[in-house]
Amino acid sequence: MPASKPQDFRNIALLGHGGAGKTALGDSMLHLSGVSGRLGSVQDGTSLLDFTDIAKERQHSVDPVLFHVEHDGKTLNAIDAPGYPDFIGGAICAIGGVDVAVLVISATSGIEVNTRRLFKTAMEFGLPRAIVVNKIDSDNTDLASLMEQINETFGPACKALNLPTGSGSGVIDCFRNDSGESDFGDVAETHQQLVENIIESDEELMEAYLAEEEVPPEKLSSAFAKAMVEGTVIPVLFASARNEVGVKEFMDAVVNFFPSPADVKPRSVRNGTDDDAGEVELSADASGNFVSQAFKITTDPFVGKLAWVRVLRGTVQPDTMYALRDEKKTAKIGHLFKIQGKETNEVKQAVAGDIIALAKVEEIQKGDVLHADAEAMFATLPPSPTPMYSLAVTPKSRGDEQKISEALHKLCEEDPTFHAERDAQTGETVISGIGDLHLRVMLTKMKERFDLEVETKPPKIPYRETILMKADGHHRHKKQTGGAGQFGEVYLRVEPMERGSGFEFVSELFGESIPRQFLPAIEKGVRDVMEKGAVAGYRMQDIRVAVTDGKHHPVDSKEVAFRAAGKFAFIDAIRKAKPSLLEPIVDMEISVPASYMGDIASDLASRRGRIQGQEMLPGNMCVVKAQAPLAEVMMYNSQLRSVTGGQGSYTMELSHFEPVPGNVQQQIIAAAQQAKEEEK
Repeated sequence: MPASKPQDFRNIALLGHGGAGKTALGDSMLHLSGVSGRLGSVQDGTSLLDFTDIAKERQHSVDPVLFHVEHDGKTLNAIDAPGYPDFIGGAICAIGGVDVAVLVISATSGIEVNTRRLFKTAMEFGLPRAIVVNKIDSDNTDLASLMEQINETFGPACKALNLPTGSGSGVIDCFRNDSGESDFGDVAETHQQLVENIIESDEELMEAYLAEEEVPPEKLSSAFAKAMVEGTVIPVLFASARNEVGVKEFMDAVVNFFPSPADVKPRSVRNGTDDDAGEVELSADASGNFVSQAFKITTDPFVGKLAWVRVLRGTVQPDTMYALRDEKKTAKIGHLFKIQGKETNEVKQAVAGDIIALAKVEEIQKGDVLHADAEAMFATLPPSPTPMYSLAVTPKSRGDEQKISEALHKLCEEDPTFHAERDAQTGETVISGIGDLHLRVMLTKMKERFDLEVETKPPKIPYRETILMKADGHHRHKKQTGGAGQFGEVYLRVEPMERGSGFEFVSELFGESIPRQFLPAIEKGVRDVMEKGAVAGYRMQDIRVAVTDGKHHPVDSKEVAFRAAGKFAFIDAIRKAKPSLLEPIVDMEISVPASYMGDIASDLASRRGRIQGQEMLPGNMCVVKAQAPLAEVMMYNSQLRSVTGGQGSYTMELSHFEPVPGNVQQQIIAAAQQAKEEEK
């Protein structure tokens, strides 16, 4: 029977590194709960969750997949999130829609880089966490050592809720049992440690425990969810999803111990986007006014665009009216769906705490708050990393430019880590993602869904031009072709401004050597050069231009004449002012196992990078903070994967522009001149 109140829901995201077995765990849950008649498999293409052609071909998830099961009278909504670092955007979307982050760790591979990143993201977003150690029946596993690594990496709150038995053929419940046999660890000691961490979150239980009073199991059970919310317990469970070992016990733990939407800290909404905007907490109350948040946009081949929505408060039905953000216009909800893998099943209503999908919602974007109240509402979601791996794309077929633009727009809506834009400076359409694999998958989606193909190449680096010293410029524009001619003469001065200041145009004219009405024309001529550059064809910045003198003719002076005079006087001054190219410098944070730190430092030095600092993390990991020219690290994803064997990750953000070294500048200018000649 469908859940009808917030306490009857459990919302989890299955997170972790690729290959840990998240999809296998989801398929096993679907099978054991009776949704599927057979156990699906990623390897043989029968998984109910990896159902797309791309996922089947690659044998791993590339997008989050929503599904639900009924277990012990509760509705368990789950999101199977992609695990490879290139697809982290989908995993972060999943974090924004659930109440508990379940980190799945392979018993054979151990704690991998994406698991660390997602654990940190979930913690910063305020989600309770749990851990599932999968593949416990594999050969060559050291579960005792792995449990030590889990405690070292994620903290002492990580306590085993069960332990493997029979060489991974079963598990023993360490919450209800204070004795028994296990493959590693002492059941009695594990039970004691778990109980102590649970009672840390409850003052009454703590007092009873310290007074050596017996604490009833039912009180411990009810305190478990609070302990997870407070962070005093991060339960660790053991399983082998492919053999359905420990999976029922995992679902039992989710419905019996994990917090419901009514137990977690209330989500909050703000009435504006300013820092001083008012904030209101929303408890999961099914009787309140309807409020929900869209946390993922996707496309169904039959239904079209869908918004995955977490109902934060109230009850929603097809005729429910809602407004978006701070807009006054309202719309009707229309169709509500429960998502089950690739299936969309229409439902008549949903209550606070549930996760549903809405169709025909072209205006809804990821992060939008839908609300029945008249006041504006905004809410945050976990931030996604800035995509910095880029390719320039051109259509293979002429006339496809508009179609490609529309397709890229739809793909950008679905993936917060995929961007596409037309670079006005270089004239290229540039797509950006997390890495090479990410962009290749996105282009495969464009081919399969929209029948569009493109050619790719590395994009041009968005250099800038500036000057390093003060100089004067002059130009006289005189044209006589019979009848009225053209005349304008301009003297001006250029000087460098502080980096990042932009552009300033001023007049230092005395008298009427140039009538004031011609000053806008001179500025237009200067801006023509600022946009197209005077050295290598790149936009100029951080320059102050002062018009100092000039001459005019009472008949022949026109705007076109002073625009030309201003343009060439500016070029004359630039050539004397020691023109220089500026290159974009990016801030980088590179997370690698400590053993690779020397290799990373050496590689960055070869790329003109500067290390700003380093920090050791739990689990023998190191974060290297550095700055480097974008031109040197644009394809850094492939290099980092090669150096670290896939164990490294990085983030990259634009920091500032600074002058290009002389030898590099000459190469860039020569290449620009050659390209210009070839165009002719």
